[in-house]
Amino acid sequence: MKLKWALFAIILTIATVLSGCEPLLVLDPKGPQAERLASDILLSMGVMLFIVLVVFGLLIYMLVKYRASKQPDDYEPPHIHGNVWVEAICVGVPILIVAYLSFVSVQSNYIVEAQPQGYEDKEPLVVYASSSNWKWHFSYPEENIETVNYLYVPTDRPLEFKLYSHGPITSFWIPQLGGQKYAMNDHITTLHLAADTAGEYIGRNSNFSGEGFAENTFNVTAMSQDEFDEWVDEVKETADPLTKEEFTTLLEPGHLGQLTYTGTHLDFSPPNEGHHHGEEEKTDSEEETDSDSHEQHSEEEHMNH
Repeated sequence: MKLKWALFAIILTIATVLSGCEPLLVLDPKGPQAERLASDILLSMGVMLFIVLVVFGLLIYMLVKYRASKQPDDYEPPHIHGNVWVEAICVGVPILIVAYLSFVSVQSNYIVEAQPQGYEDKEPLVVYASSSNWKWHFSYPEENIETVNYLYVPTDRPLEFKLYSHGPITSFWIPQLGGQKYAMNDHITTLHLAADTAGEYIGRNSNFSGEGFAENTFNVTAMSQDEFDEWVDEVKETADPLTKEEFTTLLEPGHLGQLTYTGTHLDFSPPNEGHHHGEEEKTDSEEETDSDSHEQHSEEEHMNH
């Protein structure tokens, strides 16, 4: 009886604690990419739940069927050979489950890496999202404005984020719009998202990058295209310009509130798009110049000899 009430108390406690938890943001999608990821998560949870129920069912069955019984002391159970069908099921079913989940995962990976479905004919809004310790900088090159620690985006329009970092590797993640992607300081990665529903969402750096990592978050506001255009006009009329000196100050480690500027740091501090392993790629004219110099140097050495 005591064991029964102890189990009941444990179940009641777990139910009470879980009822006070906030809903999982990844299971509350507000965009096509996030919907795909949420469906995959639910599918995986369903498959795992089915496996757990089958295993526990077989366990209970075995415990009941082969429980201890009153047999003579000299009783010997019959020798039973292995069953081919049981062995085939025990090996084959896990292989089929893993193969199926692998197929779904690979298919979803191609879908979320491409432009959101249903938005192929629309012009994307390009935003350069860069991180520093411990802030997020959002540059709108077409609108010629920049924000810090907050992001405004229009709904029903594809979003193309160009991700990079001014410091350690970080991870750009808006759970209700899509999955995370790394931002690095040696090249740019591209993330495609879209917001179907207007509202306010939370974004963050999901990759540990130092002591200020926990507060490395930003607010996302999705609105109609008309409201977005009005916001852009308002910023251009009221915000101060972003200078190189101001941007250098922003890159210093620390936490800041939400800031807004006209202009972007892309003009005086562009990302390393044309770099490879820290070395700038040479143009055709530069390569021709280097080739001519090398030939001239070789010719002078030959004449000296």
